[in-house]
Amino acid sequence: MASVPYPFTAVVGMSDMRLSLLLNAISPAIGGVLVRGEKGTAKSTIVRGLTALMPDVPVVTGCRFSCDPAAPDPACPDGPHETYGAEERPARMVELPVGASEDRLVGALDIERALSEGVKAFEPGLLADAHRGILYVDEVNLLHDHLVDLLLDAAAMGASYVEREGVSVRHAARFLLVGTMNPEEGELRPQLLDRFGLTVEVAASREPDQRVEVVRRRLAYDADPEGFAARWAAEEGELRERIAAARALLPDVVLGDAVLRQIAAVCAAFEVDGMRADIVMARTASALAAWAGRTEVREEDVRQAALLALPHRRRRNPFDAPGLDEDKLDQVLEEFGADDDPEPDPEPDGGPEDDPDGPGGGQPPQDGDGDGGSDGPQGQDAQAPHDQPAHDQPQLPEQPQSPDPAPADPKAQSEGTENEAPGGGEKAAVAAGDPFRTRRLDVPGLGEGADGRRSRARTAHGRTTGARRPQGTLTKLHLAATVQAAAPHQVARGRSGPGLVVRRDDLREAVREGREGNLVLFVVDASGSMAARKRMGAVKGAVLSLLLDAYQRRDKIGMITFRGSEAELALPPTSSVEAGAARLGSLPTGGRTPLAAGLLKAHEVLRVERLRDASRRPLLVVVTDGRSTGGPDPLVRTSRAARLLGAEGVASVVVDCEAGPVRLGLARELARDLQGTAVTLDELRADSVSALVRDVRGQGTNHTTRRAA
Repeated sequence: MASVPYPFTAVVGMSDMRLSLLLNAISPAIGGVLVRGEKGTAKSTIVRGLTALMPDVPVVTGCRFSCDPAAPDPACPDGPHETYGAEERPARMVELPVGASEDRLVGALDIERALSEGVKAFEPGLLADAHRGILYVDEVNLLHDHLVDLLLDAAAMGASYVEREGVSVRHAARFLLVGTMNPEEGELRPQLLDRFGLTVEVAASREPDQRVEVVRRRLAYDADPEGFAARWAAEEGELRERIAAARALLPDVVLGDAVLRQIAAVCAAFEVDGMRADIVMARTASALAAWAGRTEVREEDVRQAALLALPHRRRRNPFDAPGLDEDKLDQVLEEFGADDDPEPDPEPDGGPEDDPDGPGGGQPPQDGDGDGGSDGPQGQDAQAPHDQPAHDQPQLPEQPQSPDPAPADPKAQSEGTENEAPGGGEKAAVAAGDPFRTRRLDVPGLGEGADGRRSRARTAHGRTTGARRPQGTLTKLHLAATVQAAAPHQVARGRSGPGLVVRRDDLREAVREGREGNLVLFVVDASGSMAARKRMGAVKGAVLSLLLDAYQRRDKIGMITFRGSEAELALPPTSSVEAGAARLGSLPTGGRTPLAAGLLKAHEVLRVERLRDASRRPLLVVVTDGRSTGGPDPLVRTSRAARLLGAEGVASVVVDCEAGPVRLGLARELARDLQGTAVTLDELRADSVSALVRDVRGQGTNHTTRRAA
């Protein structure tokens, strides 16, 4: 990696992202930025470039927590600071790796010294390093939930707390939080999305000329980073001065009653939850005014603030993409607009956009430019907040309600394959029925997978069920067990005072039980036997409901479909439940029913995933009527494939889609071969009287604890 960061002002387009970062640099109270976009769009490059524009930070000499000499933290673990000197250092950008531990994030307390010596021996974590700087979290949606909770709590409170069995440490942790994510890899929970002040969508430009410029500048930077940065030094200096001027002007910006009324009206019209959106919009609008060199907030500032602060707060269910209806926004602003708003003033002199030769001067803003690593010449168009392009937020199309599934014809039900085309017969995709709340399907036994909300597991968080010797770094002390282990040896160790003599061998860590996320692998029958009875709408609605349940329980999901003559891995295991919903909506139907091929494909996928993520246990959900056609002895082959999965201890549920008064019971026979449970579509509903959870857990009494997968 080059030691010189790519210049912020040399970035092509990406106007919304750069504007959001600059506004947070002016007013860190906005709450940070979440950048959503496809891979290779220079998200990391832009954030690193911003660090070079941040003003130097005055700190107390020798303080590991970067205390401000003008107002040192009275609770700083390195304090008090009355006699310490002061120095200045550049602002830091601290990166939080996806695989970081809790101790690495918040810091580690030496529990052995705390117990034996009575001292708080604390090693600062990344939150302390990021204080008064930038904390950058790439792929924030892949972080474990408890890390995200700690991270956002610190961002909201401006402090980090470390609690270890009655011993606590607190230190200031105020930073500009920037998170990036690729929505294809899964979404953040809505309540966590709300904790980010602003959000932007980024995408690579589709214009050949812009892409050529991106490549040209990247190659020039790679060949001579110092020389490339020197060519943009003047623009970088101008932008740095403008940020400092806007920071100084911000306390003088006035939010009039009319503007506050507009902000409140917009938030109410879009039905955002709570009051955080109103506060973030007010802070963002003030920063926009300061950025433009004004001391009054105007309607255009409110509009731009809404476009940045509200899209991610408009999610009404997990399958809705962030977005904002700009026509509705304009109507609300017009209805509640102030009659005496002054005409917009030109931008103040001296801004980089006033320089036609600067990086973006005289150039219109570009939507969604960038590439994976660096960008090019129109870098400063983000600094003209009144010229922002419209936000074309992607929206998942609403799916029309499917008609109620028609009852199956008993004669056709018992007759075999007359409605199935031998190798084709593909029919158009059927819209999914309305989703519903499903009962929890869980994996029997006790796992050790990633934190989630589905199956029982030993986790770092949860209720304490026992104690054991530490396995690695001690993070969760079991105090009673530690004292019990040390007590018999106090005389031999020469204890003479009130303190307890504790040695490393005495330490015990708590064993806790919570819930884990699983790999839910769907095997969906898309054959003609399903489509002919017009049941796919209801079946898709059931699968969509299970996908929603998997989202809420922090699962990975995968989807296999089978029809015609083969099975297809429609969605490799991923955390993106939205991708599963999209694949389900476009799923065609028709042809024969190669059920055995679907089960064998599931066996192959689970085998590979067992190697990739051995601690995540699978739950196989087969959605079918149990019919199997095509090839020699289809029922025998299906039974063999099912018994293979059952013998390996794969927890499974068969969702029986058979309908009509005459039923063959093939799905329940399949469940027996899988050593799993069969449930009907009605029994899948949470309000069903069927004791589904008890039935699924009951599998654990029929065979040994399942292998980790």
